[in-house]
Amino acid sequence: MKPEKSPRFIVFEGIDGAGKTTQLDRLEKALTEAGTPVFRTAEPTSSDTGKLLRRALSGELQKTPSELALLFTLDRAEHNREIEKALADGKTVLCDRYYYSTIAYQGNATDPEWVRRMNLDCPAIRTPDLCVFLDLMPDESIKRISARGEATEIYETKAQLTKIRDNFLNTLKTLPNVRIIDASGSPAEVHEAILGAVGE
Repeated sequence: MKPEKSPRFIVFEGIDGAGKTTQLDRLEKALTEAGTPVFRTAEPTSSDTGKLLRRALSGELQKTPSELALLFTLDRAEHNREIEKALADGKTVLCDRYYYSTIAYQGNATDPEWVRRMNLDCPAIRTPDLCVFLDLMPDESIKRISARGEATEIYETKAQLTKIRDNFLNTLKTLPNVRIIDASGSPAEVHEAILGAVGE
């Protein structure tokens, strides 16, 4: 893989179990070996707002969908200071989840247009250069989540995942710089497809 000519902001999205962590690991390794400096990050962040969100997602803390949408947007605006610094330092930024998730997940239970506008119109929130959406059917997602043996989050049911996948696909049609990748193949096959998208 050729080194990146200029630093880019690349986001990975998908329903739970789609393989984002695995593919981020592979892309980070490929870019680093090609001589591209990488800054790896994720949302929710490790900030105080991000920690509050993780408690809410685990079910420990009760928050309404509108409150979650606001908290995610606040966390993202704060996060963008780190993202902008990394890009200014010449690093390509790889981010696990971004505003696409907030629109798909919280927009599923509140006003999606309000969530969308709150994020897209915020001057402190950068538009990614590329969004890689790992598309996986909910049945396969549930199998992968179960195989991990970890505690489930509040959105990890088949009915919820089906609605959220539909929300993602409808949202992604209207946003720029998106590539939808079939995540049902082997990790190596998915990685090759991602390299093709990044190379473009």
